[in-house]
Amino acid sequence: MATKIRLARHGHKDYAVYYVVVADSRAPRDGKYIEKLGTYNPNTNPATININFDRALYWLETGAQPSPTTERILSYEGVLLKKHLNGGVKKGALTTEQAQAKFDAWKAAKAAKIAAKVSGLADAAKKAAVAAAENEVAVKNAKAEAVAAKKAALAAAAAEAAAAKAAEEAAAETPAE
Repeated sequence: MATKIRLARHGHKDYAVYYVVVADSRAPRDGKYIEKLGTYNPNTNPATININFDRALYWLETGAQPSPTTERILSYEGVLLKKHLNGGVKKGALTTEQAQAKFDAWKAAKAAKIAAKVSGLADAAKKAAVAAAENEVAVKNAKAEAVAAKKAALAAAAAEAAAAKAAEEAAAETPAE
């Protein structure tokens, strides 16, 4: 039986969440599967991936073929690197300790990269919030200046009207000779 490691779609419309499963290659996408290895949620930033590392490694070593998307997910999690290093140990190119040291170094670099992305997203969100607040203050000040100019124009028009009325009354009070 040819086995595949692939994604099975779950969730609801416009919010897909995927199970990472091992299934017979002839089974339908969301149909019967042999084992569920984890989940993948692309709706978060960065995407949330929960994989049973040991079981995924077992299935890869027994010959299960990952789909292209699942291959990228497994590579992101380091399962394919671990399989590669285990192959080097079996061939005698590396010792188990060397392979583990290489894997741990890769995992630490990967964790630092993810932490940098998360902090970058948080900084970008803070900068966007500050920019929005500054923009709001600028709009408020522009509106206040417009209202002040309009009130000054109305006050000037009222003063002009009062001066014209006073001049009219003064003209009416003076007797014509």
